[in-house]
Amino acid sequence: MWERTLQDLIRGLRANKTDERKFIQQAIEEIRKEVRGKDMELKAGAILKMTFLDMLGHDLTWANFNIIEVMSSQKYHLKTIGYLAASQSFSEHTDVLMLTTNLLKKDLSSNPADVALALNGLSHFVTSDLARDLTQELNAMLNHSRSYIRKRVVLALFKVIQQHPDALPYCLPRLKEKLEDPDLSVVSSTVNLFCELSRRNPQDFLILAPPLFHILTTSSNNWMLIKVIKLFGAISPFEPRLVKKLQGPITDLIQTTSAISLLYECVHTCIVGGMLEGSSGLPLARLCVTKLSGFLENDDQNLKFIAMMAMVKIVPIRPELVAEHQAVILNSLDDFDISIRMRALELICSMVTPHNAQFLVQQLLSHLVKASEKSESLPSASETLSRSLQGSSGATTVYTTAYRTEVATRVIDMCSKNMYENVQDFDWYLSVLLDLIYVANADIASIVREQLIDIVVRVKACRPYAVRLMTKLLDDDALVLGADDPTKCTGVLWAAAWICGEYCDELADPRYTLLRLVLPSIALLPADIISVYLQAAVKVLSRWLIGLSEQWSDDQLPQVKSIVGTALEGLQRFASHADVEVQERAANATEMLTLIRADLEKYRPRPPTDSFDVVNEFAAMSATSNSEPRFPKSFILLRRFFVSYTLRPVASDAQNQIGVPEGLNLDVWIVPPPKGVGNDERAESGKKKKKKSSKLKEKDNGDLNGHAKGKRKEQPLKTSWVEYDEDEVEAAAKREERLARQRDDPYYLTDGRPKPSQSSSAHDIETIPVVRLDDMPSLSSVTAPRETPSRLSDIVPPSPKRFELDVEGEAPVNQPASSSVSGIQTPQSGTDALGNDGLLTPEAIVVKRTKKKTSGKKKTVVTSL
Repeated sequence: MWERTLQDLIRGLRANKTDERKFIQQAIEEIRKEVRGKDMELKAGAILKMTFLDMLGHDLTWANFNIIEVMSSQKYHLKTIGYLAASQSFSEHTDVLMLTTNLLKKDLSSNPADVALALNGLSHFVTSDLARDLTQELNAMLNHSRSYIRKRVVLALFKVIQQHPDALPYCLPRLKEKLEDPDLSVVSSTVNLFCELSRRNPQDFLILAPPLFHILTTSSNNWMLIKVIKLFGAISPFEPRLVKKLQGPITDLIQTTSAISLLYECVHTCIVGGMLEGSSGLPLARLCVTKLSGFLENDDQNLKFIAMMAMVKIVPIRPELVAEHQAVILNSLDDFDISIRMRALELICSMVTPHNAQFLVQQLLSHLVKASEKSESLPSASETLSRSLQGSSGATTVYTTAYRTEVATRVIDMCSKNMYENVQDFDWYLSVLLDLIYVANADIASIVREQLIDIVVRVKACRPYAVRLMTKLLDDDALVLGADDPTKCTGVLWAAAWICGEYCDELADPRYTLLRLVLPSIALLPADIISVYLQAAVKVLSRWLIGLSEQWSDDQLPQVKSIVGTALEGLQRFASHADVEVQERAANATEMLTLIRADLEKYRPRPPTDSFDVVNEFAAMSATSNSEPRFPKSFILLRRFFVSYTLRPVASDAQNQIGVPEGLNLDVWIVPPPKGVGNDERAESGKKKKKKSSKLKEKDNGDLNGHAKGKRKEQPLKTSWVEYDEDEVEAAAKREERLARQRDDPYYLTDGRPKPSQSSSAHDIETIPVVRLDDMPSLSSVTAPRETPSRLSDIVPPSPKRFELDVEGEAPVNQPASSSVSGIQTPQSGTDALGNDGLLTPEAIVVKRTKKKTSGKKKTVVTSL
């Protein structure tokens, strides 16, 4: 009978491309018939064909038992087919693998060819059970007379130990002996085995240090030396004596070897093994950095990449050595390879210190300027073609938006690290933040906004300069008109308006800023920015009017009326805005300004007096309610609203320092639930449960029922509601009344279907109406020149000053919980409760500071309110 061979199957597949599935199904049916026969040659050929079909995605699990039959053949060429099929199709979940244990033991004790075949197959389909059963045989075979068998056993033991970790202590003594094997391939395989196993528990291989050190000092095989050095890098942190022992041999290898891979592995081992620390490690560290700097100037991009990766790890240990090659690292920012630029950027961020922060930040800003120019001017088709013909040397550097965002983010991270430890001049840092807005050409508005507000709140000395910068931002119409372009960073206007409003005392011209805050063009901004604009406008107007009241002159009245009218007109435009938050703020501000305008219309100048003191004027007003001030009375309202307290940062643990007041139990009802809102049904259901339980106990315990009832009287049922003593009739009447009330309520959906019976529905909790509240909506391109930003050229920072950073923030006094309630007092009316500005102010809150253990670079400011 003629049968298909593997070659015939492949030819048939090529000839039946139009109906390949049908041909494969016929071939599988033929294979099923062939494996049932007793001819081992025919069966092996069928398994070979099925193995090929398994590579095409067809299932071979149905032939697992037939595969084992072929594996047990006495002929080597048939046994090879069986092991090939088993290596490809067997897995940990194959149920017939238990039948291979004795077969493998037999093959492992057979001729060298069968032994090599069995070891190769075992490494592919070994399981935990097979590893446990064959550990003893494999350990004995480590002393095999043939070197290539010993090498295969060592490599197979890696998979065996992974499946059965207990095999490592059993085989470790003989594996250690293989490090001194006369055959170099066996030694290399053993070193590779230990190098891979050391990834999990390196300390288990400390006993291998002597033979490994002998290999390190005597071997000339670079690949084996790489593995040995990598193994030493894993175990040296657990044995400090190895560090001094290895410094000499590794230094010799770094100086003499010409293999780049071995050189890099030596440098990496020195870093992870702690060999560069201390005075003894300084010469080795300098040698490593010198070798890596040579890689940075190499044309090979791979060498540049690994050199920067290594330098990033050396910077925390020896920053002064890496700083010597700062120029080469900065030049790498202009590399056309994005991976090189990212590693250079990471290395620069690791090098930053308070002394070089300004220089490195300026270099990154200049890099962003060039990146913005190149991204805006794309090369022509002829330039692109000529550069591609020149090869990699003429490759075009492409600065994507993601890359520019990463550079800008890194600049901010460098300066804000560890509460601004690298910033010595906060006025300079504020200028950097504004420069980033114009040169980054990326969406970094949210990060810059948070930084601006945090700095201005924490550092009091920089507020005048910050307000001047924010005024410049409010003057930039390009930010307003580019609200739809994320790269214009329009979101930073949120911080600009907030700072100008909160610290409006520092404004040079409050009237001009007020007019900028109520322009019609701000309607183009997002709703959250508009709401801050409106609030800031009210604050600026209030502060300006309060300032006028301190030196009031009746000649200023027309000007005040004009400014108030202009502001009121600008605020009224947003009273019908689509956003609820904007509507509310505009409506509140409009009503306040309407009141002020009406007060200005009614105001009549008083005859002049010899002297005028605004504080005494406020005190006189408080003492006698009929007295009239020299200025409009509505200014007093503004003073109470916006200038009473100074905003300070809040400590991160401020809430935890507030204790629970005495007498307050958060686990009980503050207000008990009303009696007729479902508690009647709960009480009734509780009574029914009592009756049901009493009946069950009477049935089960007989005469013990009375004792159970007495026990329940002593220990009443614990429930989370209030029980009421009312009978079934009263409860049913109240329920009918409630249902009738709900049928007339449009906010309740009632079921009009008839109920089965009154008694069955009396306790149906599913009929209790539930009002489901859906989620409500929340209430809430300018390019700089190369050298100096154009927007800030006319702003000169003030003379050098001393910056004090409020690191800890404001927190309550750590007192007993009762003091938080009893310590609150209401100011008394009259002149005694007036402050310096003539206002009624509460008693001063004393803020207690607890100094934390810091590195000494931060200065804690201790203040009190």
